[in-house]
Amino acid sequence: MTRKKKRLTLIAAAMGVLGIGLGLILYNFRDNISFSVSPTEIAEKGLGPGSRVRVGGLVKRGTVDRTASRLHFILTDGKRDIAVTYDGPVPDLFREGQGVVAEGVLNAAGLDATEVFAKHDERYMPKEVVDALKKSGRWQENVDMGGAAQ
Repeated sequence: MTRKKKRLTLIAAAMGVLGIGLGLILYNFRDNISFSVSPTEIAEKGLGPGSRVRVGGLVKRGTVDRTASRLHFILTDGKRDIAVTYDGPVPDLFREGQGVVAEGVLNAAGLDATEVFAKHDERYMPKEVVDALKKSGRWQENVDMGGAAQ
């Protein structure tokens, strides 16, 4: 083999190894790539206590309960609900009927959130939440759904 062919073979082999490595990395992250899941997706995937998730949905009206140290509310996607408990500062835009994403660990009672994110303006809602609401039949463009603008 000439020197040029050896170099091309080495480059091709290195590219192949890098491609396989990238493929394995993406394959292992396939379930963790999405920003958030809906309460329905948690039930469908069979995620149990101890699983770390980001759940998106609407804060169900009449479910916000603030105690001295904790916040309890129910997050819904229209089909299923999940109880959320949060200990920390609440975003200024957090309120009933608002789109939020809660990140935390699932337990037997629901989600023990470590962070709660509220939408940043009157039109924003994460794509995953919109898709879940459309699937459940609760999404209507430009209609107030319990205080959340669509």
